Amino acid sequence: MGTDDQKVWDERHGSREGREEPSSFLQEIFASHGWRIQPGRALDIATGKGRNAIFLAERGFQVEAVDISEVGLEEARRRAAERNFSVTFRQADLESVEFPEAAYDMVLNFNFLLRSLVAKIRKALKPGGYVIFETYLIDQGVLRHPRNPAYLLGHNELLDLFRDFRVLHYREGKFFESGEEAYRAGLFGQKVK
Repeated sequence: MGTDDQKVWDERHGSREGREEPSSFLQEIFASHGWRIQPGRALDIATGKGRNAIFLAERGFQVEAVDISEVGLEEARRRAAERNFSVTFRQADLESVEFPEAAYDMVLNFNFLLRSLVAKIRKALKPGGYVIFETYLIDQGVLRHPRNPAYLLGHNELLDLFRDFRVLHYREGKFFESGEEAYRAGLFGQKVK
């Protein structure tokens, strides 16, 4: 990624309001499976302006949120402070970032696909920890951004990336969120060993 990507994301986060509400998929998981999820240590990858990190902090998680954009992170810090939530926001290039092994009870990854990061996510989760991962499908290119296949999941690819996890919830198709239709795949899984 590097400085060029940081500039791109700083401009995007600086030029638009962005969503404040947490992902509808994340809300759906907590509504239907919240009884099984105990607060603990969580990691939010590509947090942007922190909407999902704040959602977890509201539920008692100790959250570390990582993004390349300092502009996005500043807005996330402001939003968390307004709500009196303590979230650790960290700027990092996700292509080279390292996470501690078996340190997190939950890892979130929304609207971001870097396949090389999946192994780090798997390693960062404690046994019994949860991953909630949702991003765009290859079909998204017919609607709008993103169109680059490197950033789009193939059909059932997300299931394959977490094949040895216990899949507790999965969806794939065209969904409506925040006033827009998008092709997405979403997975809620548990690391079994």
